[in-house]
This record gives sequence, C-alpha cells and structure tokens, in this order.
Amino acid sequence: MNAPAHTLPRSSARLTRSAPARLTRRGRVVVVLAVLALLVLAGFTLGRVSSQAAGPAKPLPTVTVHAGESLWQIAARVAPHADRRALVMQLEALNHLHDGRVVAGQQLRLPR
Repeated sequence: MNAPAHTLPRSSARLTRSAPARLTRRGRVVVVLAVLALLVLAGFTLGRVSSQAAGPAKPLPTVTVHAGESLWQIAARVAPHADRRALVMQLEALNHLHDGRVVAGQQLRLPR
C-alpha cells in the first residue's frame, strides 16, 4: 500500500518541528540585567516626576490682627479687590476659627 503524495514520512516530520528556544547562561544574565536596568530607569523617572509635582513646601503668608479688627476688615486689608465673603470663609477654615473671633496680635495664615 502506497502512502498518499501529500503526507510526509515520519522522519521528515520530526525535522520540521522546531525545538523550544533555550537561553544560555550569558543570555539569561543579559536578560536579567536588561530588566533591572528598565526597573531602575522607571524608578528614577517616577521619583523625579513625583518630587517635581510636590515641590518644596513653602510656608503660607501670615498677617497679624490689629486691635479691634475683625475678619471682614482683615479680608479688606489683605485683598481689597477680592470677594470678602469668600476670603473670610477661607480664613476661618485655614485658621480653624469656628466662631470667627480673632484677638489682637494673633497671627492668621492667609490663603495663596
């Protein structure tokens, strides 16, 4: 019985099958070093971006309360052309003033 022409004999079928790729010891070292270099580069890049985003912490500007002065008057003094209501609310929140009372000589932090 003759085999059909379109089939290959078993011996040539083994020749066409490719063996899985294998790395030598030097190849494994090169792959490991390349991965480590990429991780270090990514770490430096992400560290630089996050440190630039945070920036150096600058202290908020302050103002000293004068005798008989209210938050409304302080808002008018530090930002004459701004909305005083909004500035008074920011001053209260930023300085933890629950009742809005201030004392002469008190230092208040100003919003930027």
